[in-house]
Amino acid sequence: MCGRYVSTRSPEDLVQLFQVTDWRAEERLAPSWNVAPTDEVWAVLERGARGKDEAAPRGRHLRPLRWGLVPSWAKDAKTGARMINARVETVHEKPAFRREFLKHRCLLPADGFYEWEQVKDHDTGKPRKQPYFIHPEDDRVMALAGLYAYWRDRSVAQDDDPAAWLVTCTIITTEATDAAGRVHPRMPLALAENDYGAWLDPRHHDPDELRALLTQPADGHLHARPVSAAVNNVRNNGAELVAEVAP
Repeated sequence: MCGRYVSTRSPEDLVQLFQVTDWRAEERLAPSWNVAPTDEVWAVLERGARGKDEAAPRGRHLRPLRWGLVPSWAKDAKTGARMINARVETVHEKPAFRREFLKHRCLLPADGFYEWEQVKDHDTGKPRKQPYFIHPEDDRVMALAGLYAYWRDRSVAQDDDPAAWLVTCTIITTEATDAAGRVHPRMPLALAENDYGAWLDPRHHDPDELRALLTQPADGHLHARPVSAAVNNVRNNGAELVAEVAP
């Protein structure tokens, strides 16, 4: 599972890193060292201009989406809080994700993510959860594999009203390996840079070929360090959350 992560890159940096061709300068998100479900997060996706055919040139967009996927058929937006992750083993067949897997894929930039390990407290002897910050050893940005979905709010009358549409996303997770595997059995799945184009291309519909892209290129190159339990509170946010503490 991935329930918290870190995303501090500026949109200008992300535009360069992901070769984005469309970003609205008025759309900005503050750096976050404690991204939590239902927060707005940066997403890279590929789309064409409206009204153009499938063969028309497409571009990469940088957009803020809400974390927690709300399927188009959901009765209300509260569903999203339970759909922050999609398992790679079943993402292509689950009703909430299979349509988006074929049509609406994205990348979610992250500096790293948090996981919790069950440990025995040194002072009390009671079990507690120790948070760890897990990130690439070279501190490169992680491109987490994600899906996005459009949800129509039927309480808003007009389709062209921006309030009528909510765009949400989920993070695909896989079996944890390397440093992450010593902390928690699941982890978010990061794509290799060479696979960005194939993953983002909405004309790519073959489920087997898409699943073949979902490998773990960070194997052997992740670092996990214990951090303060302050990260447990979503109201806490700052660089001190990723500072190493005594385990």
